[in-house]
Amino acid sequence: MTSSRLAIHFGFALGFGFAVAGISGCAGPETNQGSLSSPLPQDAALAAKSEPLLIRSGSFVSGEHPTKGAAQLVKENNKYRLDLNQDFSTSTSGPDLVVVLHRKADVIASTIPPAFPINEADYVLLAPLKSYSGAQSYPIPESINLDEFKSAAIWCRRFNATFGSATLQ
Repeated sequence: MTSSRLAIHFGFALGFGFAVAGISGCAGPETNQGSLSSPLPQDAALAAKSEPLLIRSGSFVSGEHPTKGAAQLVKENNKYRLDLNQDFSTSTSGPDLVVVLHRKADVIASTIPPAFPINEADYVLLAPLKSYSGAQSYPIPESINLDEFKSAAIWCRRFNATFGSATLQ
C-alpha cells in the first residue's frame, strides 16, 4: 500500500471512529443534557418545600390562670402545625398542662369559672406543653379536620382546668 492510500484508510477509520463515538453517547458533555434537565432527588425535595402559610390566628385570653400571647395555625410543606409565639406565657402552677384544639370558638365564655372545665368530646389533644413561655410548635396530625376546631387552649388535664384559650380566626 502506498503512503497516500494508507493515509486515506487511516483518515476514514479515524472519522468513522468519531462518528460511532458520537452515536454511542461518548462524544462529550452534550450527551448528558437529558439527565441535567430531569430534577435530582435533592432538587425534588427543595421544590416540594413551601413557604409557611398562616391559616388562622388568635390571642390568648386567661382562664383559671394568666395566659397571654398568640396562637397560629400554619401550613408548611403540606403539613399543619400550631405555633405559639414568643410572647406566649402561662402559669407554672399546673401539673400536666397540654395543648388542645377545641371545637368552640370561645372556650372561656362557654365554660364555667373558676376552672373552665372542658368536655372530652369538645377537644383533641395535640401534645404536652413544652414550655411555660416562649415560641413553640406542635404538629397537627393529618387525621384532624381543622374545620371542626375553632380555638386552641392550654389545659390542665389532671384538674380539668383551662388556663387560657385563643380563638383562631
